[in-house]
Amino acid sequence: MATKQKSKKKTDSKKKASAVSKSGPPRQPRTRMRPPPPPTSTLKQELMVMARDGAQSLERLFMTLIVLMVIAGAAFGAWSLRPVPSYTSDEVKDGSPFDVTFTVENKDSWFALANLKVGCVLDHVRASGLPPTLLEATDVRFSSRTGTGLEPGESATFTCPFRSLIGHPINDDPGIAQRSEIYFQAKYDVPLIGSIRLTDNSTPFFLNTRLLPPRWTKKP
Repeated sequence: MATKQKSKKKTDSKKKASAVSKSGPPRQPRTRMRPPPPPTSTLKQELMVMARDGAQSLERLFMTLIVLMVIAGAAFGAWSLRPVPSYTSDEVKDGSPFDVTFTVENKDSWFALANLKVGCVLDHVRASGLPPTLLEATDVRFSSRTGTGLEPGESATFTCPFRSLIGHPINDDPGIAQRSEIYFQAKYDVPLIGSIRLTDNSTPFFLNTRLLPPRWTKKP
């Protein structure tokens, strides 16, 4: 009886051993592999990146300055080539110096003064208190067929209605004229564009009594 129990225990232990050998050692839980941390940049690398970015910024700034200089140069060239009207005065032989006829001329060799409008400005009269006043030119007579502008080399005549502004007796005009300073304002289309208007103010004129007969001349 005791022998049978011993043999049974041995058989059970063998079965347990064979079951353990078949199942193998206990499995370990799988762990996810973490990616390695990014390499830290050194001070030299950071300085190189900053220098590269700075060089690119300077290059963009330099190109912007070049473009602006080209645009400014083109605008200055176009402005310097614009036609500018020239003015002269007839001689004051009799009557009021303010009733004299003026001449506007286009001395430019290339461009026309298209859609020209001329204005007369009484800048000031000494000891009168009159403010600067712009008046539209009257009796404008163009030499061109269009009647609205001046081609290169053409001229037109006009008068300025200053007497209507001053309102003094005509006998007082010579003295008032000698204390007056005037200039002319011209408005015309930009050459080759037409949709933009230019405004040009002439140099001041004064009644030059040193000339005989007197006439309005540019102020030195």
